[in-house]
Amino acid sequence: MLSLSRVVFIGRSYDEYMRMFSLKEEDIAKKKILDCPAGACSFTATGSEKGIDITASDIAYHFPVEQLNEKGSEDILHIDETMSKVTEAYNWDFHENIAELVKHRKRALYTCTNHMSKFPRQYVAATLPSLPFTEEEFDITLSAHFLFTYSNQLDFKFHLDTIKELLRVTKEEVRIFPLVDLEGKKSRYLNVLREELKNDAIWIEEKVAYEFQKNAHTMLRLKKV
Repeated sequence: MLSLSRVVFIGRSYDEYMRMFSLKEEDIAKKKILDCPAGACSFTATGSEKGIDITASDIAYHFPVEQLNEKGSEDILHIDETMSKVTEAYNWDFHENIAELVKHRKRALYTCTNHMSKFPRQYVAATLPSLPFTEEEFDITLSAHFLFTYSNQLDFKFHLDTIKELLRVTKEEVRIFPLVDLEGKKSRYLNVLREELKNDAIWIEEKVAYEFQKNAHTMLRLKKV
């Protein structure tokens, strides 16, 4: 059974998303976007306030907002307690220091859960590699800090099945960030996945203007064929 204790509920900000995925507001203003898995990211909330059509999906959304807010606060405290031991593994340009990082993560959590409580239909519970959406329901799908990040925990079949499912519900392209695992090493699945997906999408690896975890500066763009 799904346990909230096994879910990590933290999130990035709207500004981080725009950098991670090389997005421009004028390019996505009239697009229908899926963020999956979205976690406690504020991209959906902030983007929606700007008039952008965004849906968030995550396994965590099976749980009530109040529990998610509490779990997110606990996870942020864990970041605060442990990150000081591994500061050398990160670049501190966007987040000046751990205190600033914690502040940004708290703001993202609050913005996300506050918006979720007001607009619950925009937050869809789903357990990958299966999504409750129709074929090509979204123009663009974004997927951050899940695939490739957890290459040691999630096997090749899960990666392949999940990417194919993201492509199924997407009309134009899927963007995945980053392409390295938790140790900052390029995922061992990339080359085999490129071959497996050659008939489904055009594979483009693109460097972006964002790097917090060292070596995590490249996203994958999968353009539907």
